[in-house]
Amino acid sequence: MTALDTPLLVLDGLTVQRGEIPLCEEVSLNLSAGSICHLIGANGTGKTTLLMQLAGLLPVMTGEVVYQGAVSLPIQPLYVSHQLGIHPNLTVAQNLTFLLNLYGITPSVTDIDDALAWVGLQGFETVSSSHLSAGQTRRITLARLYLLTPDITPLWLLDEPFTALDVDMVVRMEDRLSDFANAGGSILMTSHQAVGVANQVLDLSNYMV
Repeated sequence: MTALDTPLLVLDGLTVQRGEIPLCEEVSLNLSAGSICHLIGANGTGKTTLLMQLAGLLPVMTGEVVYQGAVSLPIQPLYVSHQLGIHPNLTVAQNLTFLLNLYGITPSVTDIDDALAWVGLQGFETVSSSHLSAGQTRRITLARLYLLTPDITPLWLLDEPFTALDVDMVVRMEDRLSDFANAGGSILMTSHQAVGVANQVLDLSNYMV
């Protein structure tokens, strides 16, 4: 198997657990470049927990995670959570700049303008984030996707990225996900609605304890 054939992410016999309580066992997945995997399962199966484990925010106690050919997570993937992480006292542009700085990007004014225009927040650059609605705040966290490429963050972990978005923004998001995958990236995402661009499914209901 060549480096190009090697899956970007491999889960082998993984246990998804909350605290010391296992929710799912023997979870397996091969995620290659170009894959968009829809992570599904009944409530309580641990979809968010699994994403947090893969993002390095919760420990992996049993099983193995191989990321970019190395055991564990030597390079942190992008994790976009419904727990927003937006500072209310910063402006929209400052929050987006901070989120991009985490991945070594120092965006230009044009970058910020373009990314905010993509999510429908043009003209909000200097507005305090405390004055935004929940949907607008959510769009700040998504705006970084406009500027991130597979060479910067090859794996995206997205927890309910379509929440609080209108139909037009969902279409733009799906187009962006497709573009990212076509450029060689991989995505593992949850969504309560259908994901038309997904080409793979992982159902945690099949692994429940």
